[in-house]
Amino acid sequence: MASVNRWLRPEVYPLFAAVGVAVGICGFQLVRNICINPEVRVNKENRAAGVLDNFSEGEKYAEHGLRKFVRGRAPEIMPSINGFFTSPDRS
Repeated sequence: MASVNRWLRPEVYPLFAAVGVAVGICGFQLVRNICINPEVRVNKENRAAGVLDNFSEGEKYAEHGLRKFVRGRAPEIMPSINGFFTSPDRS
């Protein structure tokens, strides 16, 4: 019982959360690549096809919805706060 209390202290909860998020992101990317990546072929029939020059399918995979959503936006996380602290006309 002493070893359980050693690892389940409240101080390690953020570490567990960070590791959990990292494992979740890795798992999501793994499933995404296996399921919809045009260069990954899991079953034998698709592997026998060899290298395909299917550029439209590759572009559809690379230009996903999130990339299209953020393409025209400024690379800021909190634009209103950034504008408040960097705007020269504020006194």
